[in-house]
Amino acid sequence: MYRRTLMTLAAALMGTTLLGAGAATAQEYPERPIQMIVPWGAGGGTDAVGRIFASLLQEELGVPVNVVNRTGGSGVVGHSAIANAEPDGYTLGIMTIEIDMMHWQGLTELTYEDFDILALVNADPGGVMVSADSEYDSLEKLLEALKSEPKGTFKGSGTGQGGIWHLGLAGWLLSEDLAPDQVTWVPSQGAAPGITDMVAGGVDIVPSSLAEGRSMIDAERVRPLATMSAERQEAFPDVPTLKEATGSDWTLAVWRTVVGPDGMPDDVKSKLTAAIEKAYNSDEYQTFMNDRGFGMRWAAGEDATKIVADDDASLGEVMKKAGLAK
Repeated sequence: MYRRTLMTLAAALMGTTLLGAGAATAQEYPERPIQMIVPWGAGGGTDAVGRIFASLLQEELGVPVNVVNRTGGSGVVGHSAIANAEPDGYTLGIMTIEIDMMHWQGLTELTYEDFDILALVNADPGGVMVSADSEYDSLEKLLEALKSEPKGTFKGSGTGQGGIWHLGLAGWLLSEDLAPDQVTWVPSQGAAPGITDMVAGGVDIVPSSLAEGRSMIDAERVRPLATMSAERQEAFPDVPTLKEATGSDWTLAVWRTVVGPDGMPDDVKSKLTAAIEKAYNSDEYQTFMNDRGFGMRWAAGEDATKIVADDDASLGEVMKKAGLAK
């Protein structure tokens, strides 16, 4: 009996000690380097955002934040590496809008719900662009032509088949009571080659972000007809929204979020979110993004999660109607 009492007392003391150690660890987070996983290749836009945030968070948190590019599977490999990591705050990542597409395409069962979304730190709305020598100088005139001409008369480009800007165009067409394939999609390796092809006369429309067409717009070789944002973009104040131009309610932007695996401790999430917000508001980040033409948008926690969830639902609906969902 005495021995059992001693064992119980020892166990209780050990539990108290462990609880105390756990509390201290949470208070002292972070105590070691943090890994920042980027699901896309080095040198791209997502990599750039990941690296500037890693640098700023390193200054704020006082430990190294190391960027690791985990590519492959159209983003599945990197996003899976983030989601499957220990939810202790030592593995973070840059989650992109592709998380709202991959599971609809049958590439993975992974969804945004497998992550703790700390903050949305960038968004670049899609747009509708034509060549500067196009006969269509307004979205209204282009829409009239799309409705009057046979399916396939016009060609669009800017991503691969089923890529984000293909869905952006299909979503807009559906909002105008047109078939999602009214415009024939010509796959490309991205917006830049799609725009080059359009200027050369190979395609008629590129629905990518206006930021990606900025150099050609400034050179007056590309004409922006509309933006897929709820409000006009500060960088393109003369370009109307779809709503202003034709009454369409369709909106779409590519975004980047800072996330961790689902299940991180609340106090760790709070500390990280505060550090991310401070980095977002820094002159260094603002200048970095503005110089590269990246759109600025901030949302944290539940607000950021709602944006991601809403896009998941709307993109899934478009993919189903366009025959791109599995």
